Amino acid sequence: MNHVLLVTALALVIPAVTAAQQPRSEPLVMTTGAGVLQVVPDRAFVSVTAESRAANPRDAQRRNTEAMTPVLEKLRAAGIPADAIRTTAYDLQPEWDFVDNRRVSRGYVARNTVDVRIDTVDRVGEILEVAVGSGATTLGGVRFDLKDRASHEREALRLAVADARAKADAVAVAAGQSVSRIVRIEEQGVVSSAPMAFRVAAQELSRADAPPISAGEMEIRAQVTLTVELK
Repeated sequence: MNHVLLVTALALVIPAVTAAQQPRSEPLVMTTGAGVLQVVPDRAFVSVTAESRAANPRDAQRRNTEAMTPVLEKLRAAGIPADAIRTTAYDLQPEWDFVDNRRVSRGYVARNTVDVRIDTVDRVGEILEVAVGSGATTLGGVRFDLKDRASHEREALRLAVADARAKADAVAVAAGQSVSRIVRIEEQGVVSSAPMAFRVAAQELSRADAPPISAGEMEIRAQVTLTVELK
């Protein structure tokens, strides 16, 4: 009988000791923060295309080379460095007409497209005019960017963390507590939006002087999730 009582007493004591040894769980609070920057772009890119047609593929390619060469020369003469001009597409395709329900060859079209980086946004209109005046047939894909995008993205993240921490502090104060420590910070990503790009035929630009190009502002937005422990 005594052995039974001793075992029962131990069974009651051991869970109590184990529970006392477990650390007390502090309340956690999770908040999200956003950091938004409005930045004026300081760099632009424009797509310049030369298009040529001929009865056979060889002549189409030759004419295209003759059309694009002066465009590239004038761009470099305007101060665009060689490493700021990059070929992005070149294609040679047959063209067809349909006569009496039959496909009839109309010849070949060759297209050469280069991407031009412009490091002074105020010169975008001028560079478009240079390209048109030297033989480009289509201009487009004008888009804006930042030379030091990384530093702006880091600043947006810093603002996002500060926003999330301010919210956590507000929650803690409302609960009559304070933030003890940061448990986790999770980056939800950084995105940016730029002014809309456009595409236009060279003939339309050639009717007027250099078009006014407004870069507007880019928005850089970062978001984070913050988990803190209260005390």
